[in-house]
Amino acid sequence: MLHGISSGSNAVSWIHAILNQSPEIALFLSLAIGYWIGRFQFGKFQLGGVAGSLLAAVLISQLGVHIDNGVKSVLFALFIYAVGFESGPQFFRSLGRQSIREIVMAVVLAVSALVTVVVLARSFGLDKGLAAGIAAGGLTQSAIIGTAGSAIAKLGLSAEEVQRLQGNVAVGYAVTYIFGSFGAILVCVNLLPWFTGRGIRDDALKAEAALLAGVKVYGPGEHPAAPDLVGRLFRVEQSAGQTVAELEAQAGAAVSVERIKHAGSLIGVEPLVRLERGDVVLLVGRRAGLVDLAARIGPEMQSSEGMDVVTLTRDVAVTNQAYVGRTIAEIREATAPEMRHGVFLAALRRGGQPVPIQPTARVESGDVATLYGAAGDVQRAANAAGTVIVPSDKTDFVFHGLGLALGLLVGLAVVRIADVPLTLGSGGGALLSGLLFGWYRGRHLAVGNMPTGASTLLRDLGLAGFVAVVGLQSGQQAVTTVLQQGLTIFLLGVVVTVLPLLITMVVGKYLLRYDNTAVFAGALSGSRSANPAFGEVLDKAGNSIPTTPFAITYALANVFLTLLGPLIVAFA
Repeated sequence: MLHGISSGSNAVSWIHAILNQSPEIALFLSLAIGYWIGRFQFGKFQLGGVAGSLLAAVLISQLGVHIDNGVKSVLFALFIYAVGFESGPQFFRSLGRQSIREIVMAVVLAVSALVTVVVLARSFGLDKGLAAGIAAGGLTQSAIIGTAGSAIAKLGLSAEEVQRLQGNVAVGYAVTYIFGSFGAILVCVNLLPWFTGRGIRDDALKAEAALLAGVKVYGPGEHPAAPDLVGRLFRVEQSAGQTVAELEAQAGAAVSVERIKHAGSLIGVEPLVRLERGDVVLLVGRRAGLVDLAARIGPEMQSSEGMDVVTLTRDVAVTNQAYVGRTIAEIREATAPEMRHGVFLAALRRGGQPVPIQPTARVESGDVATLYGAAGDVQRAANAAGTVIVPSDKTDFVFHGLGLALGLLVGLAVVRIADVPLTLGSGGGALLSGLLFGWYRGRHLAVGNMPTGASTLLRDLGLAGFVAVVGLQSGQQAVTTVLQQGLTIFLLGVVVTVLPLLITMVVGKYLLRYDNTAVFAGALSGSRSANPAFGEVLDKAGNSIPTTPFAITYALANVFLTLLGPLIVAFA
């Protein structure tokens, strides 16, 4: 028996030594175990990879692991910058009167949190340090530690008492932070859909469909069985005697003649070339125009030697001022026939969102037009319209490295209002920078490329890694303090975590009238600056719909919740 105990102790010591020598093992092990745990589903409840990583990290932390704070800061900066970059164009378009609800959400949560902490402190006889620590951990707003500590130092107390109270801030924070992260996930991801009666994923798809304005967007590897733009071969019979221009005019510019074979030989395609019986023509254009024109030409052919034409698509950022501010119909009417011949507008996007291709649709500067046709025709039209966007799987690290550096630099700035320090912090700075650089990229598509896969990796690894580091750093201290102090502090932290979220959730549904659960979840998680919860909301949504409301409330929450530190010290 003693031998077995000794062997177990030796194994723990060996693991402890390994994790101290290479703490990154603990980080990636937390991710692996956490995402494995997160796959399990209990009815409609599923923990998810982020919350699973947090729990796994807390367990692993009991073995004794030290990870530098810099790792946590880097991972979170990558996550929040990628989120901002993806949603930058949409975020700035959404600012205005329509953001009033998000502002109210952030105010309601901050006020309800302040009242909750003060009432609990007075009811349970908590000192100012413990009260502020419970607020910092229960609301996962680490900045409260700094603002509360500064306020305590100015109370005119003895040095020993100031040190004791400031130490209690850290104790309260350590005990409550874990559930502060976990509880926000439970409320925003699991309780909110039950409360609204609708799923995050379903409403995210609904909101995305509204943004797309009915435009069908295909996923990777998906293609329509009957594409809108097609090419077909015909043998000329009924249309014999017509010129190329006359034949194309019958389709209303929806079809172009790309090749003509006369007496077995290819001839040049010119508007005045007259078609003869037995000629073979290749028509390219919109399916509706080709179907309408087919019966007027002659029988369709399966193939004909030498009649193949390679077509391509090119994305072009519209910068030509002759096109900006005009409708599609006006642009086509003003463009010379030889310039527009053989070129078709396959898609139009603005800020990453499709714009329905209607004659009355107006083109704006920075819109991305997808042109379809033969290589020479498309290149000619693309050069005239603006800047050709060359597809690439490379990330522009010059652009994004500068974006992250500037964001972190902004996060260092501190503004003092009545001796209260206000700062965005590294997270807020990186988010702001991501939004600005994403907006700039949306208007200047020749720079700042970041493939979707790269952005997804930054988001997923950044958030899950950040949460895992939090668990590894705080887990051991939290468990130890709970055992020493009892469950009172922990349970009070649960109330501080859950009650303000519930109050804000009720206000959001019945007063602010949120009717989309995905948007609601983004705003709710942002109003609590609950990054892990937001990560899970994004994962459930499957698209970026929750990002804009989150970005607005998150920016406000970083200011409002930071202000709670001195207010709690003053009123608790």
